[in-house]
Amino acid sequence: MMKRALFAMIAAIAACSENGAQQRPEYGGTIVIVSIQDPGVLFPPHMLSITARQISEQIYDYLADVGPDLNTLNDRGFRPQLASKWSWSADSMQIAFAINPRARWHDGERVTGRDVAFTFALNKNPELASRYESSLGNIDSVTAPDSLTAKFWFHRRLPTQFLDAAAQMLILPAHQLEHIRVSSLRSSPPPPIGSGRFRLRKWNKGESVELVADTANYRGRGRVDRIIWTIVPDFPAALTRLLRGDADVFDGLRPQDLVDVEHQPAVRTVILPGMDYVFLRFNLRDPKDTTKPHPLFADRGMRRAIALALNRQALAKSILDTFAIVPAGPTVRVYPTTDPKLAQLPYDSAHAGALLDSLGWRRGADGMRAKNGRQLTFNITIPTNSLNRMRAGVILQDQLKRAGVRASLEQLDLSTELAREEAGSFDAALDVWTMAASPDGTRDGWTTEGIGPNGVNFGYYKNPAFDAALDTALKADSAHARELFSRAYSIINDDAPAVWLYEARKIIGVHRRIRTNVMRPDAWWFSLADWYIPMAERVLRDRIPPPK
Repeated sequence: MMKRALFAMIAAIAACSENGAQQRPEYGGTIVIVSIQDPGVLFPPHMLSITARQISEQIYDYLADVGPDLNTLNDRGFRPQLASKWSWSADSMQIAFAINPRARWHDGERVTGRDVAFTFALNKNPELASRYESSLGNIDSVTAPDSLTAKFWFHRRLPTQFLDAAAQMLILPAHQLEHIRVSSLRSSPPPPIGSGRFRLRKWNKGESVELVADTANYRGRGRVDRIIWTIVPDFPAALTRLLRGDADVFDGLRPQDLVDVEHQPAVRTVILPGMDYVFLRFNLRDPKDTTKPHPLFADRGMRRAIALALNRQALAKSILDTFAIVPAGPTVRVYPTTDPKLAQLPYDSAHAGALLDSLGWRRGADGMRAKNGRQLTFNITIPTNSLNRMRAGVILQDQLKRAGVRASLEQLDLSTELAREEAGSFDAALDVWTMAASPDGTRDGWTTEGIGPNGVNFGYYKNPAFDAALDTALKADSAHARELFSRAYSIINDDAPAVWLYEARKIIGVHRRIRTNVMRPDAWWFSLADWYIPMAERVLRDRIPPPK
């Protein structure tokens, strides 16, 4: 009896030890992400590209980040990062964030409330021209009553107060940046030093960015030793990297690539709701003299006629088949605030033709339109890094030709195309806009507030009625938000400063050896630091020891 009891006890202890070993997290290895775009800038106030955001959100931290359910109208579901907890004042006009006392910058200095106050002041400094200045508009000030507290004071009670304070700005190290002139930060920011679970090791611009795990991080070290973004501007070459195993993740797959992926058993696909919409942007200013109105697109009737002439449903199906839908406006349908019944101007070629006739643009013998001896023609700029947009341009050109409009396609590399838009030197452009967790990004892209160095309203669209309606919608509670957003979108849809073409679902290719975690629709890299590679499935690059 005693022997049986002893053996049973030994077996139980062994089982517990084995289970404990199985539950112990595995660390190590390398994840290679192929991207067709260099990050450009890794200084958070000036980030423009998705690649920059993917990288920067591993290096830096928010106070708290939006959860996977994309709730942004209160603090429910937010995940703590630098803030271990927070408390509201009785009148909801203040939030006090308690900084995690274990949080450290990658150079070893403590993260303090002063860093948070500094980050806010820097982003609000007009000399810096931060991309996030407008998102912080309802925050009156940020103070640091002690070293481990950051207190936010607001102008007004809004449902998005917590989002604005916790997750609109990545926190920067005051001790590293406060002695650098703001003009220098704008032109040549220093290498990033953050508090995130990965730190920058190497950045070869145009080639690769390498991050390594911050092994003593206060939130726990990343599960892999390193993450490498390899930059491959040529799409076929980027896809080849994934299919032959030289890369582990590629987030730019198209429906036509799924056949190739199916023949590669080492790769699986993850499909997420779309957070991008592709659109044809009109420039309302004369590209030769931006102080004057555009000779065509300053006219609301002309913009509406072009919109009515374009068959967006056919275009979306031709390019992405069932993996795309026509947007309801300058938004995406994954938001609970987007009414699925909302629609932009319909495809109506007869109405488009009648409207162009009424504007004096008549068809000639060749079927093309002219007015007072001038042909109805304009240029569409398209970045060469997007095969889908280049295909869309050809389809748009054909559809416009049927309406009697000549469109010339001008294919430019991404940096040149972006510089042209920022300078207002274009007629129309095929653009893509990636929405974040909240629809407040619409403000930067389409309101008067988004015109100038702090925004991306490159077409110079202005309508005070839209500005006011969107502002009201962004302040609304969940019970009224959908109705108010619909009202705002109806205004801009009727004005047609752009034609919203298609909203694509995100197709991500992932090597099967990678064990992923929760993926947020707006940020699949949300829990990248918790992805891991089982020891038994590691390849040669996983076995290279991390740099010290």
